[in-house]
Amino acid sequence: QLHSDLDKGVGTVKYTLSGDGAGTVFTIDETTGDIHAIRSLDREEKPFYTLRAQAVDVDTKKPLEPESEFIIKVQDINDNEPRFLDGPYVASVPEMSPVGAYVLQVKATDADDPTYGNSARVVYSILQGQPYFSIDPKTGVIRTALPNMDREVKEQYQVLIQAKDMGGQLGGLAGTTTVNVTLTDVNDNPPRFPKSIFHLKVPESSHVGSAVGRIRAVDPDSGKNAEIEYNIVPGDGGNLFDITTDENTQEGVIKLKKPLDFETKKAYTFKVEASNLHLDHRFHSVGPFKDTATVKINVLDMEEPPVFSKPLYTMEVYEDTPVGTIIGAVTAQDLDAGSSSVRYFIDWKNDLDSSFTIDATEGTIATNELLDRESTAQYNFSIVASKVSNPLLSSRVQVIINVLDVNEFPPELSVPSETAVCENAKAGQVIQTVTAADRDLSPAGQRFSFRLSPEAASKPNFTVHDYRNNTAGIETRRNGYSRRQQELYFLPVVIEDSSYPVQSSTSTMTIRVCRCDPDGTILSCNVEAIFLPVGLSTGALVAILLCIIILLAIVVLYVALRRQRKKDTLMTSKEDIRDNVIHYDDEGGGEEDTQAFDIGALRNPKAMEESQARRDIKPEALRFPRQPAAAEDGADIKDFIHQRLQENDGDPTAPPYDSLATYAYEGAGSVAESLSSIDSLTTEADQDYDYLSDWGPRFKSLAEMFGEEES
Repeated sequence: QLHSDLDKGVGTVKYTLSGDGAGTVFTIDETTGDIHAIRSLDREEKPFYTLRAQAVDVDTKKPLEPESEFIIKVQDINDNEPRFLDGPYVASVPEMSPVGAYVLQVKATDADDPTYGNSARVVYSILQGQPYFSIDPKTGVIRTALPNMDREVKEQYQVLIQAKDMGGQLGGLAGTTTVNVTLTDVNDNPPRFPKSIFHLKVPESSHVGSAVGRIRAVDPDSGKNAEIEYNIVPGDGGNLFDITTDENTQEGVIKLKKPLDFETKKAYTFKVEASNLHLDHRFHSVGPFKDTATVKINVLDMEEPPVFSKPLYTMEVYEDTPVGTIIGAVTAQDLDAGSSSVRYFIDWKNDLDSSFTIDATEGTIATNELLDRESTAQYNFSIVASKVSNPLLSSRVQVIINVLDVNEFPPELSVPSETAVCENAKAGQVIQTVTAADRDLSPAGQRFSFRLSPEAASKPNFTVHDYRNNTAGIETRRNGYSRRQQELYFLPVVIEDSSYPVQSSTSTMTIRVCRCDPDGTILSCNVEAIFLPVGLSTGALVAILLCIIILLAIVVLYVALRRQRKKDTLMTSKEDIRDNVIHYDDEGGGEEDTQAFDIGALRNPKAMEESQARRDIKPEALRFPRQPAAAEDGADIKDFIHQRLQENDGDPTAPPYDSLATYAYEGAGSVAESLSSIDSLTTEADQDYDYLSDWGPRFKSLAEMFGEEES
């Protein structure tokens, strides 16, 4: 209630309320000043309200006192239960953990006022999950309550947790949540075989590396704790088999290491050991973490193809062996219980290969044609053996036949049959080392021997020295050789091999006499004429020939130039608009030179017309009109030439007769027009060079020079 000291209770004071919640949450009696809540209040929604009140005169509406502010605080009651905001919970704990092992901590929140009463004081308890787990009533920490909980017995646990306010007293509100606890695995169980003996049946035709059976040891653990390694215990039959672990199923896969043969051994027995890869030292006291079982394998008899006595047959035969000669045999047997006969045939790569035949019953191989080692040195083919009772069962073996050589080719020189000897060679000097080659297949240790033929052994020029290592040296037998006396020597060399029968051949060595320097370096081996004087060397001959060739070239060039001068050097086409200067220094050719001057004018002076222009210069444009002198009939040619000479000597524009100047017109289409002064209407006399004086001191000399000419 609000009350003013000025209120006498006669109804002259009016109370007003404003601020937070005025009119919506709270209302005031204007006469008495009583404040009432007009709806339910929730401390958790709004814990307090700030209001302003004032006393006003009813008649004048003026405040009797200043406005005052006050706070209405909402007092809490226990109307909210505790809540687990993070629930439900998931936790895990290793199996076999001791009592009191930490599992998880839960936390409940109460929205009531913790500063007022026990409305927000929460206590935890377990409603479901005992006696396996316990919880601290104040902190909410969950721990194990039983020792040695085994995952293999029970893996999942659901614990129901309650949180109650008012300190757990009667009348308090409560909230619950669930905690799902999983026991994680530890390696506390060894692998165990479900039975002590495993029986397997394996066909004898199984391939090496193939799986012939599977066994499995059981480990109740999970994950890496259940990984098992299998090993074969060394003993009877274990060397024929191997075992590996299937990572997906943890089974032991038994594989074949060697071929099986029912006829040799029908059963195998060995032991297999299964053990864990990851051990936990805490459980070593439980016992060894491995187990052993016996595996018995019975080999099943299968019908098999014949088996050859060797994996590869190698035979040899001499070339030219008669057709039908037996060179070897192959053998295959049927090792099954009911032995069957075997048939043989050759598997040729193509129909053209028919050098050998085989007896279908005995397996003997014979030649079918004459063999030539030089054509084919080795034959490689397959022989197939099949059962008579079941031809589909067959096997094959590779046969290699080497053709042995018969000594039928004589050895020959394997180096060039030509060499050289210096004129200044000394006796006993080796001029060439020779070797031999034989087209026959030389067996190991074959030797070649070298010697001179009987007809050459008596000559005193050269000899052959056999080094007895399949090489020989050609040696000189005298001092000095002369090309003028004999330039070529022919030396027959006899070569023999050591095979049977002995083959020999005679090869002729050509020895050329050459001129050498004192060190033995060859300078020249060319042929020179015998009639040349002594001392005229080859270099001198080459120099003389070069001089003759140069003189001939000069003569031919001179004649060509003379012919070229007789051609017209002027441009014959007026369409060729180029700047050409043709310059020649020779004098005129006289009366025979009809190209440079019209000789007809000399023979007939009347032929000269007034309009005829000279051919050697370009006519001047009406500047120097030429008045030809009248010539009488029968005028002396000498006087006429003299007259013309005087006329041209006085003409400053006429060049001498022994030179020719040509100025080509640039063309009407040029922007710069013609650069030639021939067609210019002005002369030097018309030019005014006074402007050169205005160009400064650098052009002073040029201005003075042109000024003197003008004066």
